[in-house]
Amino acid sequence: MLKKNLLSIAVVAAALSLAACNDKEAVTEPVEPEATTDVVVEPEVAAEPMVEAEVAPEAATQSIAEMAAANPDLSILTAALKAAGLDGMMMDAGTYTVFAPTDAAFADVLTKLDVTKEELLANTDLLKSVLPYHVVPMVVNAADIPYDTAIETVNGQTIMIGSDNVITDASGNKATITATDMMATNGVVHVIDTVLMPK
Repeated sequence: MLKKNLLSIAVVAAALSLAACNDKEAVTEPVEPEATTDVVVEPEVAAEPMVEAEVAPEAATQSIAEMAAANPDLSILTAALKAAGLDGMMMDAGTYTVFAPTDAAFADVLTKLDVTKEELLANTDLLKSVLPYHVVPMVVNAADIPYDTAIETVNGQTIMIGSDNVITDASGNKATITATDMMATNGVVHVIDTVLMPK
């Protein structure tokens, strides 16, 4: 009887041991991770700031006189400079600002003086007074114009430029700057719509 009981206990113990093993195997089976709705945000990499490449302005290749000669709207100015013997100065090295009257501006002068173009060009004394009145002996770019300040010209008289780009003087002249910063090897040219007549 004792032998039978011991055998029964052994069978039960073996069954329990086997059941325990089965429970461990169930626990050790791989478990699928739970699905999540959280969004993983990657850290942002700071973009390098954009740097615009600096473009150097084109180098001037012509003198003031050459630039005027190449511009069909400045043909009378070119002829007047030659007639007055001032074209050489506008070719030479230096630093000048020229307020260049257009052919239309000279046409108005011809009408006011009641002369022909040939008569104007023959009057070298007048040209030697008028033309230097359009020249300042330094480079003044449009961005550097000293508005409402007296600016001395090569002929010794002064002009004044308003913030509206209108040139005035003591003689009552008014000329509007219509084009700026035409760079030359010896200065800069600003185009104007009226010939300035000095006192």
